[in-house]
Amino acid sequence: MLKTFPKGGIHPPENKITSSIGIKRMTVPKVVNVPIAQHIGIPAEIVVDRKDKVEIGQIIAKSGGFVSSNIHSPVAGTVTKIDQIIDTSGYKKQCIVIRTDAKNEANFEEVTYPLLKEIKLEPKEIIQRISDFGIVGLGGATFPSQVKLNVKEGTKLDCLIINGVECEPYLTADHRLMLEKAEEIVVGIKILMKALHLKKAVIGIENNKKDAISIFKNIIKKEDGIQVAALQVKYPQGGEKQLVKAILGREVPKNGLPLDVGVIVHNVGTIFAIYEAIQHTKPLTERVVTVTGKHLETPSNFWVKIGTPIKDLIAEVGGLPEGTRKLVNGGPMMGKAIKNTDVPVTKGTSGILVISEDEASRGKSENCIRCGECVSVCPMGLEPHLLMNLSEKGMYEKASNEDIMTCIECGSCSYVCPSNRPLLDYIRFGKNIVKKLQTSKN
Repeated sequence: MLKTFPKGGIHPPENKITSSIGIKRMTVPKVVNVPIAQHIGIPAEIVVDRKDKVEIGQIIAKSGGFVSSNIHSPVAGTVTKIDQIIDTSGYKKQCIVIRTDAKNEANFEEVTYPLLKEIKLEPKEIIQRISDFGIVGLGGATFPSQVKLNVKEGTKLDCLIINGVECEPYLTADHRLMLEKAEEIVVGIKILMKALHLKKAVIGIENNKKDAISIFKNIIKKEDGIQVAALQVKYPQGGEKQLVKAILGREVPKNGLPLDVGVIVHNVGTIFAIYEAIQHTKPLTERVVTVTGKHLETPSNFWVKIGTPIKDLIAEVGGLPEGTRKLVNGGPMMGKAIKNTDVPVTKGTSGILVISEDEASRGKSENCIRCGECVSVCPMGLEPHLLMNLSEKGMYEKASNEDIMTCIECGSCSYVCPSNRPLLDYIRFGKNIVKKLQTSKN
């Protein structure tokens, strides 16, 4: 029987339209807008100025603290300005604007790196390079990877879990990466096992990716300590707490982290970025992005330079179809609408979803009928209808007491609500207020 998490969850239509489409390389744009806050934590500090020449991989903003990350230039070119530009959050953020030059030729972009299996760096050197090269979680959270790996002495850690679930509908970036870079990912896993002094790692992949499961099972026959766990297809299986429960049966504490139960979780994209940093001294300057939608001319997966305007990706798939209502950064469940197509790709951009008028329309919100559907599907065991009501009425202290901050914002509650109530919208709003209140108290 396939493993899964026991509490809640749903199975929305998968719509993995691009799962059989190989990753193409996007043309380097004429201008990139590189945000200095592409990670959870303190924004990086800019170390370049207007008119400065920069090279590919050069640090242009240094980590601003312990929970922060370096930013590297994704292109060779000239810094034209440092400006406030709307990013994927919908708010204006400080960006470094770089005009690319002739050094960004196709022969450089198409270079093929050899597979390097020998790991020469020592554990401390591995973690330092991950920090230096700006690696963050590429599954969406963008948590600086070196922070996860700085495990305090005496902490009981016995397993590394690699998240290859990609349960969000439409998105296939991780799936394609696993198919095309499986051997590199396995080396990346061994790098982290060495850095963390671990003897066990498990790759979690949902059973709708049988080809990826087969490839990894074949590769790891020659490896000690690495396993593949085929998982039942259920959303939101990619959540860290749900994944740890599904694979190991361990319950991460309510306000805790996987480390509290002896586990560290990393996304497959992050593992590949770590492989490139350690084996090929390549900073995180590009990532795989799925550009998809039912009405697009040629939905595809792309290697994209960080800072590339989303309008370039849209043009590459044939432009916006007539009747487009919404652009979403990410998938339909947890993604957020994008204000305009000038927004740049960041380290956390896993996909761009183009939604038509009929798909985006919401039914009229009605009164709650107390059916309990939202409670039954919540993977965190919360009462979404109650949290929405408390947020709507401004009862934030009570919302905090009802564990609103443990909500992972998966959207399962909104998806199943027969009254079309905007549960997640209000819960997100309430979480933001509660977080600010908690910060002010500290």
